[in-house]
Amino acid sequence: MSEQKTAGLVERLSKIPYTGAVSDILDEMGFHDQVLPHEIQALHPGQVVVGKALTILGEPTDSTDPEVIFVPFLKMLGDVKPGDVLMNQPNDHVAAHLGELSTETAQYRGARGAVIDGGARDTDYILKLGFPVFARYKTPVDIVGRWRLVAHNVPIVIGRVHIAPGDYILGDRDGVLVIPQSIVADVVSKAEAVVQTENLVRKSILQGTHPLEAFRQIGRF
Repeated sequence: MSEQKTAGLVERLSKIPYTGAVSDILDEMGFHDQVLPHEIQALHPGQVVVGKALTILGEPTDSTDPEVIFVPFLKMLGDVKPGDVLMNQPNDHVAAHLGELSTETAQYRGARGAVIDGGARDTDYILKLGFPVFARYKTPVDIVGRWRLVAHNVPIVIGRVHIAPGDYILGDRDGVLVIPQSIVADVVSKAEAVVQTENLVRKSILQGTHPLEAFRQIGRF
């Protein structure tokens, strides 16, 4: 997919006002396991993240060797491209897997946010940057002697959601979902149509139409 088309899809997806519309479309298309565990929430309520997945896979370690701890992570940061969302399956619920320096580096390189099935730290600084981060928890605990990055841009699983590099990510106050790259154009078009239809339902009800009659007339609620 060309960079121009990718940017266009990200822009259109960012204008869908809520993840619920996209989740419904995915259900209707037979993709029932695309929403991440509800414990993964924005550091600041109201943040929205939209972009393409740069996947990260990690594991616990007791190593303190900088070559083991820092080199793979820095290589990943060097591979960040504009429009990426860092999608991290750390397989660890102890350490913070993103902090201020990593956040600022990713943002500088064009990343649009991060989603972590784990922890974040330096959250006041991250919030000042305005960089959307969705995580399970916050902790000051460092990764040295506790966690390492094993690989990036490889398939990962968070909860029941399988995520491939380049899949599309949408997150808001309700949570985070993943749209497979192969169907994203269809999903975005369908979601745009759903938003228009639901606006018609809303307008009809607010003009006095019985909710059931509005549903019968328009076919959606």
